[in-house]
Amino acid sequence: MKKTNENFFEKSYAVARQIPFGRVTSYGAIATYLGAARSARMVGWAMNATHNDDTVPAHRVVNKKGLLTGKHHFDGTNLMQQLLESEGIEIIDNQIQNLEKVFWNPSQELLK
Repeated sequence: MKKTNENFFEKSYAVARQIPFGRVTSYGAIATYLGAARSARMVGWAMNATHNDDTVPAHRVVNKKGLLTGKHHFDGTNLMQQLLESEGIEIIDNQIQNLEKVFWNPSQELLK
């Protein structure tokens, strides 16, 4: 992996670590906050690489429509959904309900 990717991954992890309990954000929202609006997929790769890092709440990062698109990267059949539901987030058919209510936008919530 290139050093620039590693730095971007670390920046993505730093943002993800600040997502509050019971809230979610999107890959694109993190990318936009980091000044790389077209890099949502790279944020996804970063989240997928956190398998052995319990300090990054990657389960709180979903796609822009609230779909659990990264769920197959978690151990177990429904671990991502179970983690989110344990935080009070309602999910039906792999989609977060009331996304606008639980969405956390780093560009609005964090000072740069």
